[in-house]
Amino acid sequence: MSLLEIRDLTKTIGRRKIVDRLSLDVQQGEIVGLVGPNGAGKTTTIRMMVGLISKSGGHVHINGEDVSKNFEASMKHVGVMVENADMYSYLSGYNNLIHFARMSVGATLERIDEVIALVDLEDSIHKRVATYSLGMKQRLGLAIALVHKPSLLVLDEPTNGLDPNGIRQLREHLINLAKHQGTGVLISSHLMSEMELMCDRIAVLQKGKLLGVQRVSELIGEGVAQVQIEVDRTDLAIPILQVLLAGKEITADHNTLQVSVNKEQIPQISQSLMKAGVNVYGIQMIKKSLEDKFIEITEGSHSD
Repeated sequence: MSLLEIRDLTKTIGRRKIVDRLSLDVQQGEIVGLVGPNGAGKTTTIRMMVGLISKSGGHVHINGEDVSKNFEASMKHVGVMVENADMYSYLSGYNNLIHFARMSVGATLERIDEVIALVDLEDSIHKRVATYSLGMKQRLGLAIALVHKPSLLVLDEPTNGLDPNGIRQLREHLINLAKHQGTGVLISSHLMSEMELMCDRIAVLQKGKLLGVQRVSELIGEGVAQVQIEVDRTDLAIPILQVLLAGKEITADHNTLQVSVNKEQIPQISQSLMKAGVNVYGIQMIKKSLEDKFIEITEGSHSD
């Protein structure tokens, strides 16, 4: 079930398209990462989605409701956390939570206590927000987004200001919400390592255009790896690999061969080479990270 459907979302300022006909879905129980260089249009996209700024074109449906036509109904089950979110700095963190909870259906005092513990703000929740660090404000913003148990979470750079332990806790909680409660999550972040660990799919945005949406496992080649094979006789090894790995490109550098293979093929490769009298000194897997793939995709788009 699609909790979020975006179709041809566009933002134009003057003659410049900040976001250009972006289309994207978020399904129940999945985490989708929105990534892109600074200025790609991530924050603008999120702010248009949740009605914080106007759109120039396109449609956004949340839980089947058109955000433009039925704003209250569509946003009733959405938790939103944006950069530089408005909070009442003269109030305590607790009173901020109370204020926002009053505007939400199903936000009880017990639930408020739950989210305070969840974001680890028990020791400072009764202090004025004006005294909070950036990381504490981020955690309060997350608590506000979660207080009414939303079916869809929209988070813009939620890891900003968090220490490594806070980032890990956030990741674990979002995964738990998605997998065990069916919450859909759309999250933007510049931390590729975290996006790789938590997201099911990644949407790459550059200069306002969506370059593609793909499963993380496909992007980083889960089950497939580049391997380096060190041998004593490349002249014997290459023909053997060409038979075993028909159609795969094999590169050679002195006594080291490099090729893309399924992990399950590695034992067969080793056995076949040794059976042919080729000494195998080592086989090393080189797995590309999401950050490597992100750089490939965004740099490749420059050449188009």
